[in-house]
Amino acid sequence: MRAVAPVASGYVERDGVKLFWEQFGEGRPTVALLPTWSIADSRHWKFQVPYLARHYRVVTYDGRGCGRSDRPVEPAAYNYLEFTADASAVLDATATARAVLVAFSLGTIWALQLAADEPRRVLGVVCLGPSLSLAPPPAERREYAFDERLATTDGWAKYNLYHWLEGGYDDFLDFFFGRVFTEPHSTKHIEDFVGWGREVDPATLVALDRGLDRPKRRAMRAVCERITAPVLVIQGDSDEITSPGNADELAAITGGQCVTIAGGGHGVQARDPVIVNRLIKQFVDRVAP
Repeated sequence: MRAVAPVASGYVERDGVKLFWEQFGEGRPTVALLPTWSIADSRHWKFQVPYLARHYRVVTYDGRGCGRSDRPVEPAAYNYLEFTADASAVLDATATARAVLVAFSLGTIWALQLAADEPRRVLGVVCLGPSLSLAPPPAERREYAFDERLATTDGWAKYNLYHWLEGGYDDFLDFFFGRVFTEPHSTKHIEDFVGWGREVDPATLVALDRGLDRPKRRAMRAVCERITAPVLVIQGDSDEITSPGNADELAAITGGQCVTIAGGGHGVQARDPVIVNRLIKQFVDRVAP
């Protein structure tokens, strides 16, 4: 049973790909909770929606490749600019003229790109555990190649397309989400995300990885320099997925604020929802009083 029911829902189709969206709450402003990596659908915001919908109009949607949205097979369909255009299309479909964007991990890329490209419709951006290339990733993540056949499946060697496609995908999910949630007593959170990940075909994630256009992703610094909207960055200091240095750099480039959660891992919106929700509300009330 859901803690709060949507007041509206539907699909928007863009270039042949249908995206499922939901609206919660009424009034202004609108807070758009954007999708992350397609290994998890919009349910990863389940601790934010009930609280925020008591105060604002909230829009969520499943990103392409997961949930109730379409799952194209061509890598080009997963270019990060396609995800950015999806966000704009959902705002149009929900009659959202302006919104505060909230994004987690990989989703911060399309949030920041949209804020740079369409500044008039972005009131502010909240980035949680930004997965950017502004700082080097953790050392152990740089050891193994994603698209080469490896001699081991230990540790981060599990993040490998051959391991995924040849029977090791469940093994990867258990490992990966154990690194997302490094805090004690995270069993339920790990189980939730592993369950959502099992609903996604690993071939879809391989296509996504090939289509993201990593060289251009590494040019995100120039994108961030164009952002004029206020920015809030929330980062766990024990994040094992992406370097906390990304958060510091992002805040410095955009003139934003960076809040560090002591002992927090990567999935702070799930493990520290009270802190995160209050930070989001304070930010929204400041940029759209």
